[in-house]
Amino acid sequence: MKREVKELKVKKLRDRFQLSRCAILTDFCGLSVREIGELRQRLREEGIDYKVVKNTLTYLAVKDTEFEGLSHYLFGPTAIAFSSKEEVLPAKILVRFSKEYKKPQIKGGVLNKEVIDKNRVMELANLPEREVLLSKLLIGMQAPLRIFVYNLNGLLQKLLYALNAIKEQKRRLTTNN
Repeated sequence: MKREVKELKVKKLRDRFQLSRCAILTDFCGLSVREIGELRQRLREEGIDYKVVKNTLTYLAVKDTEFEGLSHYLFGPTAIAFSSKEEVLPAKILVRFSKEYKKPQIKGGVLNKEVIDKNRVMELANLPEREVLLSKLLIGMQAPLRIFVYNLNGLLQKLLYALNAIKEQKRRLTTNN
């Protein structure tokens, strides 16, 4: 490969890492052509790009960047799932697929410009869906308001009881005189 071509590929890879919200490195060894095609199809349906990369070019792309920690994962056959829109979905798809076929092996990755290890990728994959998290957040935000309204209602009830007691006391005083 000519030097100019290599430099262009390194620049493209570096740009991909910069633009991606999530990039997960995998060892695709042992997957058949059909299985790789199926994995690519599942990822592509969600707007995720899955590329086989050369470790040396990837090493050059991450060298002297915030992604330099990825160099620890650049051994054996490597493919990277790049997502510029979703942070969690690539991990979910790759982990689900690897449970189904026992491959690919997750190596590590990048999440919002931070290098993460295999365990963090697995944690990402086990997060609830976005809608579930949003509904839990909404419930959490509603709880203090609900408590406030309940307490305010209790105070108003006590005030009403006190006013009724005063009214009753005045009525008794006027009937006794």
